Amino acid sequence: MDFGVSSPNKEYGEMQLSVIIVNYKSGGYIIDLLKSASNALLANNNIEWIVVDNHSQNTDKDLITASFPFVQWIDMGYNAGFARANNAGISVAKSNAVLLLNPDTLLNDGVIETCLERLMGSSYVAAGVQLINPDKSLQFSGSNFMKGGINHLLPLPYWGKFLKYAALLTNTQKPSVLKANAEQKIDWVSGAFLMVKRDAINKAGLMDPDFFLYGEEVEWCSRLLKFGSICIYGDLHLVHLIGATIQEATSANDNSYENLYDKKGMQLMVSNHLRIRKQYGIFWFLFQLLNYTWAVPFALICSIFNNILHLKLPFKELNSIYHLFKNVLVLWKLTPKIISGKPHFYKCI
Repeated sequence: MDFGVSSPNKEYGEMQLSVIIVNYKSGGYIIDLLKSASNALLANNNIEWIVVDNHSQNTDKDLITASFPFVQWIDMGYNAGFARANNAGISVAKSNAVLLLNPDTLLNDGVIETCLERLMGSSYVAAGVQLINPDKSLQFSGSNFMKGGINHLLPLPYWGKFLKYAALLTNTQKPSVLKANAEQKIDWVSGAFLMVKRDAINKAGLMDPDFFLYGEEVEWCSRLLKFGSICIYGDLHLVHLIGATIQEATSANDNSYENLYDKKGMQLMVSNHLRIRKQYGIFWFLFQLLNYTWAVPFALICSIFNNILHLKLPFKELNSIYHLFKNVLVLWKLTPKIISGKPHFYKCI
């Protein structure tokens, strides 16, 4: 699939960085984000700020541009998701590097400027920073690839725990990096803060527009890696209110990436399988699909025995397993399209 390039005929050089923030009814978070930035950063004429709105249909534009008139505003006209909205921002950006920045983040002094200086002075094609919670505890900021994306099986109830135990017995190295070194090579970086050189984008192409939400930055990094290395600067910290905007927008039960039982979980499941199909091929996609399918009866049987063993109602977990089953059915319905590899917008929420 041809993902295009940002703007191959554009000339760059004067602008150093374009910060792109995708908005969907998250104006309050964006205002807090911009307020957390230093005055020097906001007044830097070599950095442009672009907000791409996914048809929020509220007062976000007026509130943000009134307080921060330097913000460029792009209206998508529909809920385009993360990849397409960022592509729109990249396509109008005038810089030598772009930063994809989540609205539910808060900036520490110097994190953007220092990351930019290090990245542009290095051979890396992209970089991220250490994400932290508001209490300064660490978040996973990126990960290394596992063949076939088999780490996506771990959130499955019971079956995932069995596989995790098997991985521990075989001393399988964890792919996710919780605490990054001052400069650590990695396969992919969280889209909450992902800085990429312009020339790398022109070679690898834009983000894949088939994705609505989740997995798109992982697939993008797999293509960027073909043209150079990616790193995390672990001594640079960024506060990330993990999943806060998505949780509010989707009315999800929690802000984790392990809940497979609601609409957010359905989108996560579909996007992960789509990414695996694109990156690893049909065999690994089917391997994942069959594991997810098998996990439903396995979880039902294990939950019954587990609840009886602990003197609880045997079918206490039946409702959550039923919702997992419904989400797996959606995945099966989309399987012919995913296998075909033809362009399709996989929006499930």
